[in-house]
Amino acid sequence: MATLRNIEDIEIWQKGKELTIEIYNKIEKKSDFAFQNQIKCSALSIPANIAEGFGRGGNKEFINFLFIALGSLYETKSHLLIGWELNYFTNESKSYILKKIDNLKRSILSFIKYLRGSKIKGIKFKSNDKI
Repeated sequence: MATLRNIEDIEIWQKGKELTIEIYNKIEKKSDFAFQNQIKCSALSIPANIAEGFGRGGNKEFINFLFIALGSLYETKSHLLIGWELNYFTNESKSYILKKIDNLKRSILSFIKYLRGSKIKGIKFKSNDKI
């Protein structure tokens, strides 16, 4: 795996960002702004937690934030399923977003497995002359 220097280099961050944009674009605009805000916030939390974990500079903290992102992913899925029943999403949108959610879940879990097995422990553990 190539060295990750920016959050934009992280495939799961990219997928989380794309999922968030899809939710923003596909949610039907209604007068219930509280529900719309809730699903948007949970979706925004996914790439935000991936970015924060990356920014901590160590694999243990990164893994912890990846699990938080995974929790936000499940929260988003729950909101999507309820929102679909409340007609906030079409059948087509729901199916499309569920596929993205499932794909991102697998990718996050795979990345966690990779980090757990990595001998590299994070940038904050390198000596200053090697950064």
